[in-house]
Amino acid sequence: MKTKPNIYHEKQSRQLCALHTLNNLFQKSDTFTKALLDDLCLQLTPNSWINPHRSIFGLGNYDVNVVMAAVQLMDCEMVWWDKRRKITPHDVNSAVGLILNLPSPSKVGGLLFPFKTKHWLAIRQFDSVYYNLDSKLSSPETIGDVQQLIEHLTRHLDEDDCELFLVNSTKPCTLAVAEQM
Repeated sequence: MKTKPNIYHEKQSRQLCALHTLNNLFQKSDTFTKALLDDLCLQLTPNSWINPHRSIFGLGNYDVNVVMAAVQLMDCEMVWWDKRRKITPHDVNSAVGLILNLPSPSKVGGLLFPFKTKHWLAIRQFDSVYYNLDSKLSSPETIGDVQQLIEHLTRHLDEDDCELFLVNSTKPCTLAVAEQM
């Protein structure tokens, strides 16, 4: 039986799931920091008293524009998946990783609110096996091979208000392939 690969996995803190998703996706603890994501918010909307790209309380809850800008800093791009299309192995095999943005219960401490917020999570492939790197999990969760991944993604995309993004390298193919080796 194959041993589980050594996978970097940050756990949820405050409303920083976007930060944890990015670090889990790129497999390094300090790839991104809260300060860097806050700076991206300011670059996206300078001179604004209330920044629309994060929580007004400064606890995180970053929007898609911040996540996309952060991904671009890593020579990658986020491509929104049109959920009306069927996912094929070709679609996901060439991606560096996947990001899901899905509805999540809103709670503070033990108090549950009647509305939902959005939660970011990363999915990556290691040794031909896909893993869910959700920061709300205690450790990475095995999804399985590409067919099991497609089933997993399809179940999520059938939910209301769930979005999928493919993260692709923008480097020339030969450089991107060489870096993965």
